[in-house]
Amino acid sequence: MKKISPIVIYLVLFIILLLSVSSGFIFGSVKISFKEIIDAIFKENGNSSVKSILFELRLPRILAAALAGAGLAVAGLLLQTATDNDLCSPNVIGVNAGAGFAVMLCMCLFPMYFALIPFLAFIGAAITALTVLGISFSTYERSSKSNVVLAGVAVAALLNAGISLLSQLFPDVLSSYATFSAGGFSNIYLNDLFIPSIIIIAGIIVAWAISSKLNLLCLGDDIAASLGVSVKFLRFFALLLASAICGAVVSYAGLLGFVGLIVPHISRKLIGHDIRLYLPVCVLFGASLVILSDLAARIIFAPAELPAGILMAALGAPFFIYLLFKRRV
Repeated sequence: MKKISPIVIYLVLFIILLLSVSSGFIFGSVKISFKEIIDAIFKENGNSSVKSILFELRLPRILAAALAGAGLAVAGLLLQTATDNDLCSPNVIGVNAGAGFAVMLCMCLFPMYFALIPFLAFIGAAITALTVLGISFSTYERSSKSNVVLAGVAVAALLNAGISLLSQLFPDVLSSYATFSAGGFSNIYLNDLFIPSIIIIAGIIVAWAISSKLNLLCLGDDIAASLGVSVKFLRFFALLLASAICGAVVSYAGLLGFVGLIVPHISRKLIGHDIRLYLPVCVLFGASLVILSDLAARIIFAPAELPAGILMAALGAPFFIYLLFKRRV
């Protein structure tokens, strides 16, 4: 079978992303025609209600979903590479839950420090990732791949219990705990995305900059070390970078799950294992997937709305089970 050129794959995924963004603007509880969108953008006397829907409601949601999808996909790639475990993703090993617990703790106990939520989410995600790895490596002299997942599930369960407890003790903190726990993009404004977008975009750029060194990790620790890579530092740095990205996403999107599991796997199938090539695929595919999931969540039960994370869980849980059977864990 002839291998498809990476340029062709990038072009197809970019077109899919453009169609996803266009669909996000057109469809919703109120359908807006393409002509109305063009008029709202380029005509000063365009329909004010259409402009309001497009720029105050749909544009922030589309940007939020695209950033979340791209960020979590790259975070999943980094976690899988750093732990040498293709079952790892931000939600599976509890990184999302760690960031979510830090966000809830800040909102409940220290609401005056609301501006620090992205930073605190990163701290929560990083501590959780290191805790999971510490538990995994302390159970045996050399951690097996399944130990990381099992330790992550246990830590995630504990943190999710803490989030639920805080939501019960401080019921007025979150307008919708269900949306936060599942992950969603309702009531998001452009101002909410300023700091998280900087962290996510910077994280993706740094991940791509170190992609050639990350490739060496896939050859094994001994070979990577012989080629001049500081293996322990690179794995630790990749974990911190994934934690920063996850924390930024969780700070506005909640505990959106399974993006970091599904997207890296499919991206590797599409383009191969070279991280320099498949990281951009993760970005494009992840952004499109979450935009379409959020769109589906908006229109399937319209005028009611589901959190996008529910649909992602419906896709991700069977995919995770499929991977488990494939690996025969």
